[in-house]
Amino acid sequence: MKATINNQSSFAQTQALWRFIHNDKVSYQMLNEPLMANSLQGCSEHCKYYALIMHDWSRLSLTQSNKKDTYAMTHNLDVGYELQSSVLVSDINGNPIATPAQNLITANGVHSSYQSDPQKQSHLNELTTRIEYLQQQGFDKPLVHIIDREGDSAFHMRQWDDNNHKFITRVKAGSFLNYDGKSQRCRQIAEQLRFNYQRQVNYKGKPAKQYIASAKVVLTRNAKPKAFDPDTGKRVPTIKGKPLPLVLVVSHIYDNQDKLLTTWYLLTNVQDTKVSGADISQWYYWRWQIESYFKLLKSAGQQLEPWLQQSGDAYFKRLLIASQACTLGWRIMQASDKQSQEFALFLVRLSGRQMKHNKPITAPALMAGLFQWLNFTELVNHYPPDKLKYFADAASKFM
Repeated sequence: MKATINNQSSFAQTQALWRFIHNDKVSYQMLNEPLMANSLQGCSEHCKYYALIMHDWSRLSLTQSNKKDTYAMTHNLDVGYELQSSVLVSDINGNPIATPAQNLITANGVHSSYQSDPQKQSHLNELTTRIEYLQQQGFDKPLVHIIDREGDSAFHMRQWDDNNHKFITRVKAGSFLNYDGKSQRCRQIAEQLRFNYQRQVNYKGKPAKQYIASAKVVLTRNAKPKAFDPDTGKRVPTIKGKPLPLVLVVSHIYDNQDKLLTTWYLLTNVQDTKVSGADISQWYYWRWQIESYFKLLKSAGQQLEPWLQQSGDAYFKRLLIASQACTLGWRIMQASDKQSQEFALFLVRLSGRQMKHNKPITAPALMAGLFQWLNFTELVNHYPPDKLKYFADAASKFM
């Protein structure tokens, strides 16, 4: 914690934060209330037909020895916590709005912003619980849940569809689907489709071209759960499920020399005349917003991995406060009135960061400027004008 302009020292502010996040009356659900309120309001104001919810998981690498509840996530040197987050995104322009639900996984258990007694579950089982929670929160637009390739699970896709949850998930090129009356791999189906140029996109920071094709398919393969029977220790047998009608959207990304850079195979149960295959691919393309959120927390704004809180409980409370700061920054960026737009540009200028001509405002730069602005407002509120003039005169001797 940095010392601000008022009379409090940095130690006093650190103590104040310590008392706040260790106060038993401060719950995760309480800290999540403004995030959910912004999510509901943002959905109403910035979404047209659907509210897009991006779901993902991120490892937090924590090497400080003061934390006793870290664990080895992938190997003995990969020590820390796991963050499970959902980011609400506009279906109009792909801008992030808020983070309505999050979990922090530690060696001692799960800290959750939306469950009072969470249990450790597999990623997709926990995601199903989170989706059901979000569906019950009163959003005024239907939710579309967007998941990366880990969501390629026949069991969970059937489960989500049975509960009327709309989803888009990326699937493997070798996944089997029924098309034209026979079972085929996604890549085989794509070879039979006609692709149309859709739009210019950025791929790894470089301009690229996107071509789209789509087809109605049926998911018929058996589910193969990764769970094990607790009595026998053997893997749970395959589960035969009902045929599930879906739409396969295939996206080819080419560079300007027409070299194929990557292909996305997307499955969705969104079958709406207002939504085309191009929309589905665009919505999935906006999934990078949750990656940007993790970057904003880790390296571009909040620097959360070096935090010194000694427990997952205190760490998660501070993380929810940091999420509120991200939401505040996004809210300023989303505002469309002239005064708010000028204020956003002013904050970027205040940050002192060099910006690209085609992207004058970014969340990291705006938040850096916002911290400067908060210090500035504290300064003018703490010192009278004659005192500021006195400091200015002192400075002029050295300029």
